[in-house]
Amino acid sequence: MVSNQGALTWNEALTGSFELRERQAASIKKTYLLLFISVASAIGGGIIGAQSPALIKFFSQWYGWVAAMIILNVVPMMAMAVRRNPVLGTLALGVDGLVAGLVLAPILYFASTYAEGVVTGALVITGAVFLAVTLVVMATKSRFSAPRGLMFGIMAGVVGAIILGFFVQMTWLSVLISLGIGVLGVVALVHATSEVLNNPEFEEPVAGALMLFGGLFNVFVAVLHLLLAFGGDD
Repeated sequence: MVSNQGALTWNEALTGSFELRERQAASIKKTYLLLFISVASAIGGGIIGAQSPALIKFFSQWYGWVAAMIILNVVPMMAMAVRRNPVLGTLALGVDGLVAGLVLAPILYFASTYAEGVVTGALVITGAVFLAVTLVVMATKSRFSAPRGLMFGIMAGVVGAIILGFFVQMTWLSVLISLGIGVLGVVALVHATSEVLNNPEFEEPVAGALMLFGGLFNVFVAVLHLLLAFGGDD
């Protein structure tokens, strides 16, 4: 049992269980619901971006990369500024997810064109991990167990990898790499959840969702890069 006050070590964040006040339990559930909005918006942005030649060309250039870095930093800052406003905060999270998907336009286009199944693989593994940890959080009443989140997340990643191996045109090396990154994704998400529960700065659901989305976004991008490197054409 770990006290939910103060900074956590990595070991505490991944192996501890945390007693939650009623307000905390309700807050983390709202946080994951808001996180779902960001994830859904990011998927929509990715689909739009990958099908837009203008966005693909823009974000493929150096000035597009600079613009992407600015956007990916400014929009979360704007969301944090309105985090105590339920309406504006939710809208800001949706915008954050949308622009995050849009700036991935070049890599998503390249992946879908030159490495069949890569985008699907990244979505399956990331989605499986996210859904598994979300179910654990939604089932939480008065105590959050980090090991339980890790266990369910890893199991979901294994199931996702099996599905990829049998039903998607990918090499087994790519599948194993995606599973490895999926496990890292579980670790990152559970660790971030423990941090949200123990850090007063993230008591507002909007702020917590921003932190979790940042981690999930980085995992997805890492999956894409590695799958392209090992599973695509030369």
